[in-house]
Amino acid sequence: MHMDVRRLAHSSQKWMAAAFAALSEGPSSEDLAVHHAGVATEHLLKAFLVSLHPALIADGRDFESVLYATGHGALLQVRGSQVKTIQLGEAYVRVEKILRGKIPPKPKVWPLADARNGVAHCGFHDRTEVTAVFTSCLKVIDPLLAELGLGSRYWGPYKSMHDKLLDQHVEAARIRLEGKLVKARSTFEDRYGYLDDKERELVLVAIANVASPETIEHDEPAACPACSTQGWLGGASHVPEHATTVYMTPEVFDCRACDLHLQLEELDLLKEPLGGDIDLKVSPEDYYADYEPEWSREDFEDDGPDEDAMVDAYMNR
Repeated sequence: MHMDVRRLAHSSQKWMAAAFAALSEGPSSEDLAVHHAGVATEHLLKAFLVSLHPALIADGRDFESVLYATGHGALLQVRGSQVKTIQLGEAYVRVEKILRGKIPPKPKVWPLADARNGVAHCGFHDRTEVTAVFTSCLKVIDPLLAELGLGSRYWGPYKSMHDKLLDQHVEAARIRLEGKLVKARSTFEDRYGYLDDKERELVLVAIANVASPETIEHDEPAACPACSTQGWLGGASHVPEHATTVYMTPEVFDCRACDLHLQLEELDLLKEPLGGDIDLKVSPEDYYADYEPEWSREDFEDDGPDEDAMVDAYMNR
């Protein structure tokens, strides 16, 4: 069966080694480098999904593929070579929902996918985006390696190139962040510098009550790192394992007073990071309209012998 975690992970490792080898050859092989990096990322995303269940990478529109992925391909004599699976973008979306906060949210414009598709379908790639392609790839692969228990051996002899690319990316991100903060402080001063303290306070209180304009599941107030006005952290909610309350994983920050907008990675680069999970201090039953708690033995701890047998039968279905 080709929907196998080890097979997909090994394939990803081979494609990534080929990507780094092509990158090291210079501009003439950059097209191969970005293409191979895209394939490597897709295969590792699928390896993670397959580790949960092979059906998670099957194209749901193709019955034979779903049948094969659920272990019943023999019923229609479906061969592995006939199976249709989801594409890179959909694999990313599925994994990001499961590992929310551990890998970056899929951007609207994703250099990795654009470059891979451009080379595969029309032999084109944007040479100015090569570094961005690799760094966006590494930020996805590293957390997946941790989840799959593969570790840094995946990178083989190219570990030093991996580290250098990440260091360059982080330094560039810090420079961009500082630029955003400087611009935001300047905007704030231009807008409110002429007001006295009382007038400014009244204006900022009104502005602070306007949440993020983006389509965000949940907003939480937070002090702006540029102007100290109340801004908004936006993100997605989830219930961690063994938790009794709902948490939010911040993905963006917006301040209407100074127009500061920060993405997930930038939240963690601040002197006082804003990227950590936030306990909303509300029960899942109160937060989600359709929440259904999982059954547990503790729910039946006062039951008698007959009830215990029923619970055992339920838990071991």
